[in-house]
Parts: sequence; structure tokens; C-alpha cells
Amino acid sequence: MTTSDNEVPSFLVERMANVRRRRQDRRGLEGNVLKSRIITWKPTEEFIRSNHVINTPLQTMYIMADLGSYGKLGQSDCEQVLCTLKVDSNGVITVKPDFTDNKAPYRIVMEGEKQELWKYTINNVSSPAQREEEEREQRVFKDLYGRHKEYLSSLVGSDFEMTVPGSLRLFVNGEVVSAQGYEYDSLYVHFFVELPDHWSSPSFQQLSGVTQTCVTKSVGTDEVAYFSYPFTFEASFFYDNQYFAGFPQWPVLYLEVISLDFWQRYRVEGYGSIILPLAPGSHTMTVSTWRPVESGTLAELRRFFIGGSLELEDLSYVRIPGNFKGNRLSRFGFRTETTGSVTFRFHCLQQSKAFSESSLSCKKMQSLLDRIGGVYKQNTLFNVLEAFQRARRRMQEARENLPQDLVGSPML
Repeated sequence: MTTSDNEVPSFLVERMANVRRRRQDRRGLEGNVLKSRIITWKPTEEFIRSNHVINTPLQTMYIMADLGSYGKLGQSDCEQVLCTLKVDSNGVITVKPDFTDNKAPYRIVMEGEKQELWKYTINNVSSPAQREEEEREQRVFKDLYGRHKEYLSSLVGSDFEMTVPGSLRLFVNGEVVSAQGYEYDSLYVHFFVELPDHWSSPSFQQLSGVTQTCVTKSVGTDEVAYFSYPFTFEASFFYDNQYFAGFPQWPVLYLEVISLDFWQRYRVEGYGSIILPLAPGSHTMTVSTWRPVESGTLAELRRFFIGGSLELEDLSYVRIPGNFKGNRLSRFGFRTETTGSVTFRFHCLQQSKAFSESSLSCKKMQSLLDRIGGVYKQNTLFNVLEAFQRARRRMQEARENLPQDLVGSPML
């Protein structure tokens, strides 16, 4: 399996594409002696064609032209293939090149002193089919399509699980890729997914996880810890029973980066959150983190020698706490410091009957998709405001670290 857009089939892949599948019901009985040889050390060409490669009988006819001058007729160099006709045992006729119809004629340029240019067309002058023949052909096509549909159904089986009408199921196969830009070594990430209202997940579903402790590695000017920690979960959103006045909330992933020292003391390196991708497909996203700080040198000495630091009791305080009921959330006086970032990779799938059923009104489905797009715009606006707040905090920290004689200057 590969996700590359420039994948070139190898020699083995091209040869295996023509190999016939073995029958699954051919099983030898215990105690019986095989009458044929298991291995053929020197297979002949006829043996290969009859046992491995799909060999459909074909009848081929070439329409050729001798384009040589009067003195050079009959020479192989002047012979050109104008059209190739192939007929297989199923009655399928292949014409190459295709009929010209209203297209420009085909061109053949002869090499030589005069550079002769020949043009020709290929037309279908057969008599039109009778009505009985067309009906018989339609019946053959219908039978063929029916057999193909039954074959596809046999491959899928009857155990394919469908979603509940009026719901949207979300499957996420994620990976905690790496973390970079943190102060201390031996990092691990604790994360969990919060489901908003009108979302649910199976009882056996685990919506949280903890990565292994990983030592950082120098990559350029950064210290990077590569986790490659996979996780998976599913959730369902019911949009038919409840109709919203605003945007439907999308699941949010909260994370906490922690460092562990030799004495098994841990320090909080950063908090962060990210809204799961709204569109299906593969997404690689980087989450910037921050941590709360105390003013003064004593707090940093305690963090370095003893370990431990300020922690959030509720990880949802990274965005909006779950127990908050007001209209405005004030964080005045809450001091933070920007730390590193964590990279995630998400592979998202969405399943809903609304994508295939015509009974659902287009207006209602369009309204749902518009609101999902509104969530994306809302998330983008939130990220811009969050970046502005981080820049403002950095300016305030830089102002506090300046000498006292420069703080009161008119330029500042």
C-alpha cells in the first residue's frame, strides 16, 4: 500500500496483474498423494500461457497501405498500418485507432526527400442494427451488469454496517507524530477527545491516550521527539432530530505535554487543543502549546530542582471550560508562556446515508454542510485570535525584561 501520487508499477506488479486467481475450493484431502508435480522447474511457454496468464483467444486483422513511390512498391519500409481490428471470443470488437467521425483525419508523414504527407479517415459504414438486435444487446448488457453487481455484493458481504438514518458517523485514525521546541527532554503526550452536545460514541470506545516516553533528537536547531503513536476512535452526530440555530460543535482534541526526569519527576511543558478536521481525507496539523507560569525566580528554581509546576485542574480550560455558563470568560491575570508544538496526522472518514439517499431534502443537507463550513471558519478565526494573544503576551514579557530606565521612555 502506498499514498504516493507518483507511484510507478514495478515489473512484478505488471506481471501479477495478468495472473489468474487460484480457485479457493481446490483443497487437497488429508492422506492423499498429489498426482501432479508441485514444482515445475523448467516451464515451457505453452505451460505458462495455459496455467498462469489469462489467455483470451483473439483474432486480429490489419488494414495496411503501401505508401511507396511507383519505383519502390513492395518494400517493407514503405508499408504502414492504418487500422488494427481485434475480435475476442466474447464478440467484442476493438478498433485502433478509433473512428474519426467528425474529428480531423489521421496523418502519416513519410521520411524522404519530398516529405510526403498522407491523410486518411476511418468510418463505420456497417448497416445499422435492427430493432431485435438492439433489444438483444440491451438484454445482454443488463445481464452482464446484474452479474457484476452480484459479484461486488458477494465481495462486500451482508455484514456491512450502515448508519442510523439522520446521523453522521466520523471515523478517525490518528497518529501523534512528533513534539518539538520544548525545554526539557524525555517527553510524553497525554490527550483526550471531548464530544460536544448531540455527539455520542460506543461504550467500548476509548477517547483518551498516553504516548510512550520519548527522548528528543537534534534536527537542525530544534530538539524533536518522534512518537509515531497511533490511535483510533469513532463518534456519531445526530442532526435530523435536533435542528440548530447556530453552528454544530465539532469534536475537540485536548493535549498535555509532560517531561520526565531521571528521578521520575514530571513537569508540565505545555497545553494545547485542536478541532478535528471537518473534511474527510488525510490531514497533518501542528498544535502550538503554552504553559502557566509564576512570576519570580523562585518558581523557576523550584521547577528545575524539585520538578512540578503549575497545572490546570480542568484541561478544557485551554479553550472554554465545561462548567462555564456565562457569556464572557475572563482570563485577566492568568500568566502563560509559549512553549513548543505537537504534530498530528489524521485520516478521517465520514459515513452517512444522506450522502447517497435521495429521500433527504437537498436543502437540509446543504444547511448541514454550510454549518460545518461555518465551524471551519469559526475555528480559523479562533486560531487568528489565539495567535494575536500569544504575540501580545510575548510583547508584554519582552517589556518586563527591559531595564527600568527604558520602560518609561516615550518610544515604549
